[in-house]
This record gives sequence, C-alpha cells and structure tokens, in this order.
Amino acid sequence: MDTFHQIERMRNQVRRWQAAGEVVGFVPTMGNLHEGHLRLVRHARRVSDRVVVSVFVNPTQFGPGEDFDAYPRTLEADSEHLLAEGVDALFAPTVNEVYPRGLDHLVTVHVPGLSDILCGAHRPGHFTGVATVVCKLFGMVGPDLAVFGRKDYQQFQVIRRMVTDLNLPVEVIGSETAREQDGLALSSRNAYLEPAQRDTAPALYRELHRIATALRGGERDFLQLEADGWKHLTQAGLAPDYVSIRLRDNLAEPVPDLPASAFVVLAAAWLGRARLIDNIEVADLAS
Repeated sequence: MDTFHQIERMRNQVRRWQAAGEVVGFVPTMGNLHEGHLRLVRHARRVSDRVVVSVFVNPTQFGPGEDFDAYPRTLEADSEHLLAEGVDALFAPTVNEVYPRGLDHLVTVHVPGLSDILCGAHRPGHFTGVATVVCKLFGMVGPDLAVFGRKDYQQFQVIRRMVTDLNLPVEVIGSETAREQDGLALSSRNAYLEPAQRDTAPALYRELHRIATALRGGERDFLQLEADGWKHLTQAGLAPDYVSIRLRDNLAEPVPDLPASAFVVLAAAWLGRARLIDNIEVADLAS
C-alpha cells in the first residue's frame, strides 16, 4: 500500500490506474478506523479494481465547542488496518494541503434543504463542511466511485444530491450500517461512552426499530410515534436532539398514503459526551 500526502501524487496514481482500464473506488474517512469503516473498504474492494482510502480530520465540519481538537488521530494504526485489508493507497493530506488559502475565504458547497434539517438544524454549517470537503476530495483523488455508510443517512443523501446537481463523475454507493450484536451502530464516538452508558446506548436502535415496526404495521400517526420515541429515549437516559420519520428518497416530511417502504426513521441523542445518530429504513425490515 502506498501512502500519499500530496494531491498531485495521489491524483497521478489514480490516473495511471484508470488509464490501464481499472475502476478506482474511494472511501473517505476521518480516521480512527473501526469495523464499520473496514466494512466500507471491503464493499469498495468488491465493486472496484483499486481502492483508495483517505484519512483527514476535516475542520470545516466541526462547529464551535465541538470535538475537533480532541477527535482521535490514529494514522499509524489506521494504516496498519488498511494494509491488512488490501487497500491500494492511503491518502492522508494535511489541512494546509486541503485548504491552502486557509478557511476564512473558502469557496464552499451548500446543499439547500437537506443541509438545514435534522442534524443540520442542531449543527449549523456541518453539512456545508461535509459537502465542501467531499467535493474537494473527489477532485483531488478523481475516483470512479465512492462508498459511504448509511449510518449517517442525512450525510449520504447530501452527498448524493451534491454529486447529481454538480454533475460530478463519481458513482455514490451506500453501504449498510455496521452494528454491534446488541444493535448499537459502530461509531468512533462510541469510545466516549462510559461502561454504564454503553449498556444504555442500544436503546436508540431499539426505539427506532419499534417505530419502524409500527409503520410497517400500518400506523401513520407520525407525530405521536415521534413523541413516543422522544419520551422512551428520555426515560432510558438519553437526551434526544430529534426523533423523526421522513421520506426515504429525499428526507421530506412523510405522507400518510405512502407504503411503509417509503419511510426512514432517524434519531440523534446525547449520552454523556457521545452524540449518537442512527436510522432504520423501514423497507429493510420487510426484506
């Protein structure tokens, strides 16, 4: 596995692979890799000839008071994991390489509508930072396809919309959420959980599953389902930011006369220092 820190060297390597007729897959990450990330890598390996993984802790998607400085940076361990997975190239640029003119007058990418709801309402500017850095990474690496986890379902939809509206020549592929045996979605921020909080954390998935099951069974009182979800999470010891039922395709408000497969149930909640996010696509329950 080659490691690149400069954009031009990374881009040139990808161009050589593509000139040889090889499909290049890309998995962008912020590092501190866990099994969830590695499943994305394996997905990329199945659908491409060469795999590039980036490790870059992006400052523009952290808001004031968030954990940018404390976010774990484990490049050596990450590199070992990626080597074991057969990754072809690791792209680990510095902040100055990605943002050479600094952050004060940065050209940004904003996806209206999708960026300002749900997590976007609680983390203003977050998805603009995400869309901007992913757009830049696509330009830096030049992959044929990119694999994203669907755990952050809103992020996945933001990236899909950005690629479609900007006519970017990258196929965006969603990979299913990786979970612990008790249902907790894998996340780097799970490391913030104390042992007792870790025992509580699966309540988020259980509540999403309860709501999704009710939708599949024909329940359409969306506001009551959301209110009950909020109450149950609070009773379990979590502090919800939101519990929301949305349309699966575009995260619009739900419509009662649609089939259950049209819905996704999403939630974000605090448990100590950890902000947990998760979702369930109701269609997945019926599969």
